[in-house]
Amino acid sequence: MPLLAAGLRRGSADVWNSRRRSTVYPMPDPAGRSLDRKGVLDEINKFVVAALAIGLTSTAMGQVIGKAEDQIRWRQSAYHTMAWSMGRIKANVEGTYSKDQVIEAANVILAIVNSKMGALYQPNTNTGKGWKETRVKPEFFADRETPGKVAQGLGKEGNEMAKVAATGDLAAIKVQFGKLGEACKACHDKFRKEE
Repeated sequence: MPLLAAGLRRGSADVWNSRRRSTVYPMPDPAGRSLDRKGVLDEINKFVVAALAIGLTSTAMGQVIGKAEDQIRWRQSAYHTMAWSMGRIKANVEGTYSKDQVIEAANVILAIVNSKMGALYQPNTNTGKGWKETRVKPEFFADRETPGKVAQGLGKEGNEMAKVAATGDLAAIKVQFGKLGEACKACHDKFRKEE
């Protein structure tokens, strides 16, 4: 008896599944196709994912995360990591060259310069302590246009550094490393207090 019941259940499910798969719903598709149930569910899933992405992005863009000291600490950590990566590239272009190490370091820099760290420079973070006292000059917060231009320059050179590193061309890496260093220095000269 249990085998018969199991067979009927399995058979019934197979009939149900085949009907479900073959049913065509009259829902219009932008591409002009008729959609079956799976197609309809795929379209709904795409819509839900897109709506969630838009909602989460707009929420994240309007939200400031962390206390002032957290924001200072996070940006200090990112810049220390970038300095370490710059040091790795410098050691490779001045000493024994390793393409893989240069690519790794350039990719770390790439991630940092594209991380939208500007959000960590809220007006209440012009003074305070993260890992140590912040070294940002007050002028940074008075003029938001110039820091944006300087950050764009750093982003441009950081992105280019990753591209050049991937080629393995040591001469080109040296040139681009110099440009990246100048982009870093542009911000330091204008907006960083000396220790």
